[in-house]
Amino acid sequence: MTEKDYLILLTSFIAFGPARSTLMVNFFGSAKKSWRATPKQLSAIGLSNKLVSEFTEYRKQINPTTFFSNLTKLGVSVITQNESEYPQNLLEIEDKPLVLYVRGSLTKNDENAIAIVGSRKMTSYGRDVTEKLSAELANIGVTIVSGLAFGVDITSHKSALDAGGRCIAVMASGIDIVTPRSNEWLGKKILASGGAIVSEYPPGTVPQRQFFPYRNRIISGLSRAVVVVEGMIKSGTIHTAKHAADQGRQVFAVPGPITSPMSQAPHYLIKNGAKMVTDVADILEELNLQLAVDKEKMEKLLPADSAEAKIIGVLEKETLHLDEIARILDMSVSEISARLTIMELKGLVKSLGNGVYKRA
Repeated sequence: MTEKDYLILLTSFIAFGPARSTLMVNFFGSAKKSWRATPKQLSAIGLSNKLVSEFTEYRKQINPTTFFSNLTKLGVSVITQNESEYPQNLLEIEDKPLVLYVRGSLTKNDENAIAIVGSRKMTSYGRDVTEKLSAELANIGVTIVSGLAFGVDITSHKSALDAGGRCIAVMASGIDIVTPRSNEWLGKKILASGGAIVSEYPPGTVPQRQFFPYRNRIISGLSRAVVVVEGMIKSGTIHTAKHAADQGRQVFAVPGPITSPMSQAPHYLIKNGAKMVTDVADILEELNLQLAVDKEKMEKLLPADSAEAKIIGVLEKETLHLDEIARILDMSVSEISARLTIMELKGLVKSLGNGVYKRA
């Protein structure tokens, strides 16, 4: 077996975690030596008797040939930190996973990824905001990252895919276990659209409550920024935002009704330095993503077609809200919103805020 194979086996014993696995590799000099260390050597580096016993038993039970064969059957690739395929954004964080299990594909364009997170129990307002932000970002080639959970997660993924974009879903379980099971169809759609599902846990790992904070650090770590739509103060949403801040990522928060408990998290974050976002332009300007996104690709996504010409024709006559433009042209609000975002970046229209546009 190669050194990479030994590293994969070592980290598959999830009781160690990235930090302890890294310490072991550094102490023993390689993953191979760490995997083959005797109980006496393991005890000498400070591991508890219980952990030494569990690791020793784990090595006896696992069959490396079967383990790696199963990865191939599942269509799973494993990327280590020292490989060029390892995501650049994730490489920058302090507690990055030593290995990353991947189904689907990761691309260089994922360096411009944005995470959209929030409450599992989102309101109708939260749904509208998530759909708008996710679709508009996806329309200009931004990869959407989230956790494939109920609420904001699933809405952000679905909206991005409906807009023709791509997503990365991060699991708090083995990569072969999409949870909740009712969202498995969306996981398949993410893969079919060219996106990816990733996890630091080996196949077969059942999700546990303590895994989710670790999952959240990967969500933020894969992204240029994290957008918080809704959530309560004591929630995973706040934890993800904290990870983002600790990693040096920009945190955005969408303001909501002051009477809604779901506005607690974003309002708290705004009070503590998060950038308030009311429009996709707020995100693009703060991150300078207008320059980072492939302009040629953007032009191809929405060329100057008849629909774009009609929008320009309407706005040449008067300044209008996007809802009114949609009504006049008999088009969906989401499509009009996405097109207006692109047209603004092209310099064809100008946003006056609150969904109102005029001809540039």
